[in-house]
Amino acid sequence: MARSGLAGAARVARWADAALGPGRTGATADGKATLSTSTAERAAAELGLTVAEVRADWDTARLAGLIEVHGDSARPGWRLRAWDRDDSAVLRGWVALFDAWSLACPEPAEHEAAAVAEVVSAMPQVLSFLQLSAGPVPVEQLLDLLQQRVTELRTARCEVPYDPQLEPAAPPAPGAAEPAETDDAPLAPLLDWALGALASVGALTYGDGQATLTPLGSWAVWVKLEQICVAAQSPAGNIEQAAEDMLRGCAQLRPNAARAEYRAWLAARPVGSAVTELLAAARGEDALLRGLAFEALRVVGAPAEPDVRAVLDEPALRPYALLWLAEHDGVDPEDAHEVLTREEATWLWVDTAAAVADHGEAPMLVRHLEAAVQPTVPALLDEVRAVGHPRTVQVLVALAAAHPDPALAKAVRRAAFQVHTGGS
Repeated sequence: MARSGLAGAARVARWADAALGPGRTGATADGKATLSTSTAERAAAELGLTVAEVRADWDTARLAGLIEVHGDSARPGWRLRAWDRDDSAVLRGWVALFDAWSLACPEPAEHEAAAVAEVVSAMPQVLSFLQLSAGPVPVEQLLDLLQQRVTELRTARCEVPYDPQLEPAAPPAPGAAEPAETDDAPLAPLLDWALGALASVGALTYGDGQATLTPLGSWAVWVKLEQICVAAQSPAGNIEQAAEDMLRGCAQLRPNAARAEYRAWLAARPVGSAVTELLAAARGEDALLRGLAFEALRVVGAPAEPDVRAVLDEPALRPYALLWLAEHDGVDPEDAHEVLTREEATWLWVDTAAAVADHGEAPMLVRHLEAAVQPTVPALLDEVRAVGHPRTVQVLVALAAAHPDPALAKAVRRAAFQVHTGGS
């Protein structure tokens, strides 16, 4: 159902991929993702559509993440690339469109933005009621529910007087203009707009004085409710924390518990901003957080792929990103290290050793020697000195202090001194 509902958007997205790629005519005229007239006419002619249909499908493709617009050029989103082989990408695209329902149709111009925002904020409760009803619901009943919810929102902002002895507001002076919008403004037109917009994205059917969630709409509401429940059941209570603090809170958890915490944290945030936060945490000086950030990104899955690919040019993140992408492409985690060059693997060994030195125990650092790709300690030390990791000296000093073999510890200390002094 999601695939058929987005078929037109996918068709325009594929056309844009072929016709508006790098070096070709720009997609937009204003840098704001508005399809230019000439491009819309060209697409309509080549696809056998009207210009209005092309523009509608273009907007749907943008909201669903099938195309991304950067300035005056368009490029396919990851969902379009995965369209034919991954049903979950199609569902994620439709859910993105569902989340953007208020952008799918123009809002009523005669209503103030504040009133529109109140209705948008209240619609999740209306949708939940539709989902629980599992059938047609009269619009009058939905209007009553909407009015109650909007009143609750206004009460929470202390906009509704509670004291019955308060005198009513004075009537406007003769000839004065009426306010453009008041708390008593009718919500029926805004509910009609909201239901129409939700119907346009395929979340419900609307007509004959009643509304009914489609199977796809019912599924989407159920998923949103489940996400709220997951977020409410955070085992370690890190949902409200920034990414860095959340990762620190997960550092002592077992892998399964940490993944549950990542899922709860992610469920409470838009995917894009969550991925940005995680990568920002990974860029910090704490190597432990770098590794944990990419573990959390594994929970994100496919939506993180473009951002992970974008950090391949950053030396500190490149080994982690290469492993993430290999596993994402189906490589067995035990074999994923084969995608790294010897230098990248050595950098990762030093970075992981830094995390162990900062947060682990001495025996763990000694055991970490076994993870090195080099067959001997002298070979490891030679390549560690050459790789140029900023924490090399600290790692070698900590390893020398932890290792029980005096001869090996002396060799490691000598290597640390050589790195520190720039000798060979």
